[in-house]
Amino acid sequence: MSHPHAYGALDYKCANVIRTLTLDAVQAANSGHPGMPMGMADVAYVLYARFMRFDPQQPHWFNRDRLIISAGHGSMLPYSILHLTGYDLSLDELKRFRQWGSKTPGHPENHITPGIEVTTGPLGQGCGNSVGMALAEAWLAARYNREGYPLIDHYTYVICSDGDLQEGISHEAASLAGHLGLGKLIWLYDDNNISIDGPTSLSYSDDVPKRFEAYGWHVQTVDGHDMPAIESAIRAAQTVTDKPSLICCKTIIGRGMPNRQGTSKAHSDAPGPDEVRAAKIALGADPDQFFEIPPDALAVWRNIGARAAQARVAWDDLMARFEQVDPTRAAELAQCIQGKLPPGWESALPVFSTADKPVATRAASGVVINAIIDKIPALLGGSADLTPSNNTMPKDAESLARGAYGGRYIRFGVREHGMGAAMNGMALHGGVIPYGGTFLVFSDYMRPSIRLAALSGAHVIYVFTHDSIGVGEDGPTHQPVEHLAALRAIPGLTVIRPADANETALAWKAALEHDGPVALILTRQALPILPPNEGALRGAYVVRTVADPAVILLASGSEVSLALDAAKALADKGIAARVVSMPSWELFDRQSDDYKQSVLPFDAPKVVIEAAVQQGWHRYAGPVARFVTNERFGASAPYREVFKHYGFTTERIVAEVETLLREAS
Repeated sequence: MSHPHAYGALDYKCANVIRTLTLDAVQAANSGHPGMPMGMADVAYVLYARFMRFDPQQPHWFNRDRLIISAGHGSMLPYSILHLTGYDLSLDELKRFRQWGSKTPGHPENHITPGIEVTTGPLGQGCGNSVGMALAEAWLAARYNREGYPLIDHYTYVICSDGDLQEGISHEAASLAGHLGLGKLIWLYDDNNISIDGPTSLSYSDDVPKRFEAYGWHVQTVDGHDMPAIESAIRAAQTVTDKPSLICCKTIIGRGMPNRQGTSKAHSDAPGPDEVRAAKIALGADPDQFFEIPPDALAVWRNIGARAAQARVAWDDLMARFEQVDPTRAAELAQCIQGKLPPGWESALPVFSTADKPVATRAASGVVINAIIDKIPALLGGSADLTPSNNTMPKDAESLARGAYGGRYIRFGVREHGMGAAMNGMALHGGVIPYGGTFLVFSDYMRPSIRLAALSGAHVIYVFTHDSIGVGEDGPTHQPVEHLAALRAIPGLTVIRPADANETALAWKAALEHDGPVALILTRQALPILPPNEGALRGAYVVRTVADPAVILLASGSEVSLALDAAKALADKGIAARVVSMPSWELFDRQSDDYKQSVLPFDAPKVVIEAAVQQGWHRYAGPVARFVTNERFGASAPYREVFKHYGFTTERIVAEVETLLREAS
């Protein structure tokens, strides 16, 4: 192992610039979190000065090293570095820290600030994201690298805090990373023993090194203010290729603030002008200057950015040579990197015959995955230990495993939250379209990651099966009731609950062509197959047309077939009922007003049918409506019995229609 570089006063001055910029920005905003940036400034400087490969002029260069700030409250650390190394983040933006319309929000947001990899803030999420990024790197490397052409070859670094490691998601993520032996993953732990409440000893006495050693990680502990020791630790971590690494960096929170460092007051309070002045004096900076960057320090930082960019130039040359050697694989990799679907892939989507026997939409989803997996090289999925139930594993697929990363299937284990965060990391790494399966009821376990997928615009696909009281015998603990409403409430998440096998195929088409997260909501029980209708791609369409309908039966998922049965019973009574299948509110909301009115005339009498709470349906039901929904938890019994006792029957719907029309007349 090579010896670390010599470090002098100028290096520490470069780190101190992070500290003074942080002080000024937090004080100007009168809010923020100075503690982490000031505590981890030395670690961050060494990482960038000696290791990070990136290009400030091309922030999305594919083979860059990724740095995730899981301790997202310390956002002035990356903002300072991004400005100093030459990204499109001006000093004026640092002065506008936490202000309306700035590129420097309170917590890092990947869609706002160039150079920010993932949106973090809820602690532990970045830890989970990093496992997905390292997993994506390993998978793409296994598939596309060849001797002499290390096309995918980068590290994923994380700055995490005591709070990150206390959150349950960090346990799930670290366990999976250790199991898979993700050797290109390095966590830099800001080990300062302080949180908002005070000393971490108030609530936290884990032996963190032993914990991570038990996960199968390589673990070191260093003085986080000793630059040569930090460099040696990172180099040692890079030599361990079959284990992820944790470097416990013993730091002083808020280092440089004479009266606050080492205390909880350094964590998240504006320091005040007196403390800012005292800190600048202690750090050797001019106390009368604000947002000052000494020219010699700026020159070092800008040189770091320029030098790091040379790796991008070398990689471009490598890719150009690879295109000559293997143009087919090079084109496929480029397509994955660009996030494009192969031309004509949709021709592989299956079409199901109405003459076939009923099929559960979870099973239909499995048929779709088998049909398209070879057509879409970027598609990589898995399940949270529910593979046979979710139908998520392609036939004959090999599972991705330690040292064998080229498989097409991920065994996430019983780690729903870790899976959700890892999927975000995979999607935001690029080159991968991840999907992951679990029961709909367990979407609660991963909801924070789903929310961040929507906020980040991450292209992930959730395969949520066992979608209602139709789960049957497993009872109310496994029967989702409020989950559809809860997922539909997340801005930016597209929820699709198909009515049959053909709608399921179209739901996959919509999910793959979308540019954000999509949740597929699928049944355990078998459903009759309806004629294929691309109206499903528009969120709602007329599945049963009648002249002069007296009522519209509006349903989603498994209840569409029930609505069709009820419409036939109503016809026998001389009542004409249109049936509308509405698999997706979000897709429907994107349609023109004319289309919406043609499918669901606002004033038309409607009966809404869905085996879930009615919350939210009023916006589509209009002023004259009744609801066949479910406002209580489920019960344990065969699913047909549960549906019957909860009123999801033809007779109930007919009675509701008759009552509605009588009241409206």
